[in-house]
Amino acid sequence: MTAAEILGNPEYQAISYGGYRSKTRDDQPTIKQLKEDMKILAAMGIKILRTYNVQLAQASNVLKAITELKKENTSFEMYVMLGAWIDCKNAWTGLEPNHEVESEQNAGEINRAVALAKQYPDIVKIIAVGNEAMVRWATSYFVRPNVILKWVNHLQELKHKGALSKDLWITSSDDFSSWGAGDPSYHCEDLTNLIKAVDYISMHTYPMHNSHYNPAFWLVPNNEIGLSNNQKMESSMQRALNFATKQYEDVTNYVKSLGVDKPIHIGETGWATISNDSYGADGSKAADEYKSGKYFKLIRDWSNKEKVTCFYFEAFDEQWKDAENEKGSENHFGLINLKGEAKYAIWDLVDKGVFKGLTRDGQPISKTFMGVKEDLLLEALVPPLAQ
Repeated sequence: MTAAEILGNPEYQAISYGGYRSKTRDDQPTIKQLKEDMKILAAMGIKILRTYNVQLAQASNVLKAITELKKENTSFEMYVMLGAWIDCKNAWTGLEPNHEVESEQNAGEINRAVALAKQYPDIVKIIAVGNEAMVRWATSYFVRPNVILKWVNHLQELKHKGALSKDLWITSSDDFSSWGAGDPSYHCEDLTNLIKAVDYISMHTYPMHNSHYNPAFWLVPNNEIGLSNNQKMESSMQRALNFATKQYEDVTNYVKSLGVDKPIHIGETGWATISNDSYGADGSKAADEYKSGKYFKLIRDWSNKEKVTCFYFEAFDEQWKDAENEKGSENHFGLINLKGEAKYAIWDLVDKGVFKGLTRDGQPISKTFMGVKEDLLLEALVPPLAQ
């Protein structure tokens, strides 16, 4: 199977994956833990994983874990979109980031990704150069499009020379605005050339975050004030889907305006289930498990129908992302929490018995809220009224 065959194929569901259990990435998941996770994800129908960097052992260990599972069971099928992290000069150092110059670490990161793609050609089907590396709100590390273009061209040249498989697809995974949709200040010759250079476009869309930053679509309009709380939430989630698909359409239209015809897939979208920050009870009231489950179903149904691959963010909760704030939203985007409980989005899979015999860190996969929907709804938040 090639990237061209699996991307856009509803039989090949995709997800973002980290697998970190503790509050620091110094504690790398073991091969055993990774294999447990791969079995759980395979039971969910997932066949494509997205990883984010090759600086740490996680990505290479994921590839080892999949290789072992394939040897143990010849029918096991899992592919990887391998992320190569890209930074600007001085990123994460305490010095002032220089967004006009790239980090000296980038070359090594690309070389490691190339080595893994060569070592595991049956698993690595995509290399993504950078993660939200061009969007300017990534103030700690963003680079200009010329840096991403440089490395995409480098990888495409390796394919041309036969040093990498011609079937390996190269992309960059970034915010919708970085792909020319929205703020026209992103439009430049380097971005146009990048759009022409990649094999497909991997765009991110996050209506949940925009419920705080651009809330016009989210707030309950005056003509819905008389609806029940449940109806208000249902309507808001439909607007959230419309928000995400509009951003997809905006990227599509911009790419077409350049005379380019490229596949466009969703590299990230998701919805947190807990938040004590901008998206919780004291904020936009977006983050809860009921709405997260609704968004998961809506975006999956849409992407399957449209044959758009959606790397849903993410497989499991990871608490290192906001280690000092247990209820920070970044810790709670997973479909399965750290207690091995399947969240509302995939309760139906528990009912179907797909997790029978599977455990995560010794815990069988059960339902959150003990499967009582009434209890789940007690924690659901009604979006604010428009003023």
